[in-house]
Amino acid sequence: MLSLLQALDLVLSVVWFFMIAHLIMSWLITFQVLNLAQPLVAQIWYGLNRLLEPVYGPIRRILPNMGGLDLAPLVALIVIIILRNTIQNNMYAFA
Repeated sequence: MLSLLQALDLVLSVVWFFMIAHLIMSWLITFQVLNLAQPLVAQIWYGLNRLLEPVYGPIRRILPNMGGLDLAPLVALIVIIILRNTIQNNMYAFA
């Protein structure tokens, strides 16, 4: 059971890292520090979008329309942090 919890914690950590990278990259694109006309930037951006859309999509359907403000990444980050803390706090019960 401990190995299963450690594997789940690892998966959540990787998803958390991708979400942070996606958020930072979206800010850099918004403030025109990065340009989507560059092939490498566009490839990374579209790859992160395709990876994270299955996480953000269900949250976007639940949240009300906020105009141009997308709160799905914030909600997803909070959920992942809560799940990781719960797993890490209960991991020692199975050791």
